[in-house]
Amino acid sequence: MMRMLPIKLTMDKPQFVFYKELQLNQSAIHHGHLILVNREHPIRLKEQFLELLPVSELQTLRQNNRLLLEKTCLRQLMALVNAASAINDIIAVSGFRSQSEQRELYESSLRENGAAFTASFVARPDESEHQTGLAVDVGENKEEVDFICPSFPDRGVCQTFKERAAEYGFIQRYKKGKESITNIACEPWHFRYVGFPHALIMEQNDFCLEEYIAFLKRFVFAKEHFYFETESTILEIYYVKAAMGSTTVPIPNHARYELSGNNADGFVVTVFHEKGSEQASGL
Repeated sequence: MMRMLPIKLTMDKPQFVFYKELQLNQSAIHHGHLILVNREHPIRLKEQFLELLPVSELQTLRQNNRLLLEKTCLRQLMALVNAASAINDIIAVSGFRSQSEQRELYESSLRENGAAFTASFVARPDESEHQTGLAVDVGENKEEVDFICPSFPDRGVCQTFKERAAEYGFIQRYKKGKESITNIACEPWHFRYVGFPHALIMEQNDFCLEEYIAFLKRFVFAKEHFYFETESTILEIYYVKAAMGSTTVPIPNHARYELSGNNADGFVVTVFHEKGSEQASGL
């Protein structure tokens, strides 16, 4: 069971932690599990830098084509499907798409479905999360599946999948009530990997990704940090604004961490302090 701690304020960076400094170039903003991709923040990540793997272990409709996902996203998706006991009932309908594939899908939808439908459900090329390999469309395992809007109801194993998704780092990216922020209609089938603990924090606060990225900017490294607690770990999250050219990102020594650009203006650092460690005892 996860629970949030109250935000802990610091006068400056924590005095009990020694930091090393990473030097990151401007392009690093566009890498990581927390990158925001939408109309205002098109994808800048080059396809050749994606670590993609085929979804060969999952049942898929596209038996004659390779369905690809980013490697961590795929590993966690497999774990989630198994946890939901849904290996025979839920299929991966769509994963990674190249820019050309996204353009073809967008133009095809315009011809077949019209501009209003396409604007609500199909992102323009370079504005689609599918180009990151971090987004997956899932659906019920049925004979006929709509590849743009697959059926994924609030019942049975689909409901279990939704309820447990955040534990494995996934969010339903486009929820009802967030359309004015995301500019995309509710898509119960579209899940995005953002990682742990971010998916849980977003779920508990009803944040869409746009809201969460804005929220994290409150926790600048030199000021207050955000803390989140599990049974074995205290997680520390802070934001570092990107500088022109090279950015210095402070990272605690002797603690596991993850770093992600936000595809906008900075970096998010997530530090894992194991309870009982010297670092965790000072929090």
